[in-house]
Amino acid sequence: MKLVVANLFRFAALGLLLILLFRTEWLSFILVPLTSNNAPPVYTQNSLPSLAFGHLELVVFSIVGSAILAVLAGVFVTRKSGEDFLPLSRAIANAGQTFPPVAVLALAVPATGFGAAPTLIALFLYGLLPIFENTVSGLRQVSPSVLDAADGMGMDAIQRLLRVELPLALPLILEGLKVATVINIGTATIGSTVAAKGLGEVIIAGLISDNTAFILQGGLIVGLMAVLIYDAMGLIESAITQRIGLRPA
Repeated sequence: MKLVVANLFRFAALGLLLILLFRTEWLSFILVPLTSNNAPPVYTQNSLPSLAFGHLELVVFSIVGSAILAVLAGVFVTRKSGEDFLPLSRAIANAGQTFPPVAVLALAVPATGFGAAPTLIALFLYGLLPIFENTVSGLRQVSPSVLDAADGMGMDAIQRLLRVELPLALPLILEGLKVATVINIGTATIGSTVAAKGLGEVIIAGLISDNTAFILQGGLIVGLMAVLIYDAMGLIESAITQRIGLRPA
């Protein structure tokens, strides 16, 4: 029963997202009351699918960069040779969330100019902490007896990391990746303030023109994308952990 309800929710959310992207005019009867002074209820200054694609492009590139650095750093500080660098690495990862993305944009724009670059820098920094902390936690929770068994089988340090530690830490690493992705989907809306292509354009247009219909369109699309992508990543995580035997089928 729970599976049926979950699938119904997924199909309903996906259907609404597709309508908002490709047939927003179907919802005009809901949006018109949210406008004033005969303002248009549907955002048409730019293609919504194109803006959504640009938005996701920013998220994907930034998360890939964050994941590579955060996982490598997490592995390094859980080795004997890198233990002393844990406080520094943690402070750097925390700094990404300590500084508001808007502040990062303000600092990055003079160096990189307007467009996608400053937004990618802000999102990259914002995505580091969840992935780094989950990588460290996942690697630290591996049982010493399991590590001893790997050593007893003649594995060297790299083999033990790749065949034992990372697979056992994978569920927590993937959870951190999911959290970082959802955070960045929402945060990427600020990129439109520095001319990055994304759904923030719709929300900002609504704020400037006092058009609640535009704000609702942009907000709903971003929210639905975040929910559906988080859910899809959860399904992928379950499939991977089942395949490597960390979760019962």
